[in-house]
Amino acid sequence: MSRVLHRNLRADPVLAATGDGLWLRAAEGWGVIDASGGAAVACLGHGNRRVIQAMTAQAERLAYAHTVFFSCEAAEELAELLVGEEPGGLARAYFASSGSEAMEAALKLSRQYFLEIGQPQRRRYIARHQSYHGNTLGALGLGGNMARREPYAPILADCFSHVSPCFAYRGQGEGESDAAYVARLAAELEDEFQRLGPDSVIAFVAETVVGATTGCVAAVPGYFRAVREVCDRHGALLILDEVMCGMGRTGTLHAWEQEGVAPDIQTIAKGLGGGYQPIGGVLAGRRVVEALSAGSGGLKHGHTYQAHPVACAAALEVQRIIREEGLLERVRSLGERLGAGLRERLGHHLRVGDVRGRGLFWALEFVEDRATRRSFDPDHRVNDRIKEAALRRGIAIYPMGGTVDGTRGDHVIVAPPYIADAAALDAIADRMADAVQDVFGTSAG
Repeated sequence: MSRVLHRNLRADPVLAATGDGLWLRAAEGWGVIDASGGAAVACLGHGNRRVIQAMTAQAERLAYAHTVFFSCEAAEELAELLVGEEPGGLARAYFASSGSEAMEAALKLSRQYFLEIGQPQRRRYIARHQSYHGNTLGALGLGGNMARREPYAPILADCFSHVSPCFAYRGQGEGESDAAYVARLAAELEDEFQRLGPDSVIAFVAETVVGATTGCVAAVPGYFRAVREVCDRHGALLILDEVMCGMGRTGTLHAWEQEGVAPDIQTIAKGLGGGYQPIGGVLAGRRVVEALSAGSGGLKHGHTYQAHPVACAAALEVQRIIREEGLLERVRSLGERLGAGLRERLGHHLRVGDVRGRGLFWALEFVEDRATRRSFDPDHRVNDRIKEAALRRGIAIYPMGGTVDGTRGDHVIVAPPYIADAAALDAIADRMADAVQDVFGTSAG
């Protein structure tokens, strides 16, 4: 019996022993292709010698220094690499130890911004249903994942409200154009501003490409420009959560680069350090930072392990490798191959309702009836069964339930490392198709 408080207390998980490139191997010796990079984390795969050497060298020089007293070269260089050219107006970086910590810091930063500029009445946040922004209480309250929120609802803050997501497969009306759908969602957001009082809203918060909760859902064209306009009209901030979809996962370093807008505050994590060390971050716009600088002089927030030297050294090397090896272009080109392979093999399967994604960030949503898009009864455990079948076929994918409303709906995410080659992606698509057929049979439409 394990003494670790695992996610499932009724069965111990497989003991992972080694990782090399795309492969993970269990203590028993068998291996699988890490076709989801864990939770879209391992962007460079496993065992990258450059990253390991950078971490070792940093630990030998300086393993830890508290940021009340010191900064460190790795944090300074990482921040310069990320925001030195002020992409989209983002000018400073704060480094935490997870995506959830990053979102907590973003919430505090945005609230403090309005205190600094003399608008203390702003205390509300608007996010979206079927979103996920982290598991700490503030981030959980902000998110719209009802299954994760429900046990803790009595202890979540009441400053968060939610509007409809931009989820075309589930929300766009039959015959409704993209422009009309965007206009409807923007009007709903405007109505929520009015209901709350426009001058009470701190920010609208959204995942640029929705990750685990609905599975790789990109917005329809024009959506983010429309919500940016609503925020600007009322003086609110736009916070984009790119913990899962950012740092190259969708083919550009920042997913917002493909949307024609930039956020005032952005959160990042998973692909930042590629899993080699726990690290997340907040990228803050110049006007936000200048307000704090001209006012109280600093962010009233901190963590013991923020800007940890070894974590920053790992992330710095990961980001250097992404740039030096041209991996963003690789994500774009091979992402098209992966998407095409999944659609070719599974796009017509009677139990596959939608194949969607961008870059190396793809999801399959499963349905009992394609015509009506009716989901399976949750008791059927479809996403878990697909996960188990995929493991037997030699790939690890990321399964989720509650795609539709937190209870109903099943999808799995396929998000391989950026270093995957064409042969590996074809193998992932083939094995994914085999796993689906193992669960449902050969049910081509």
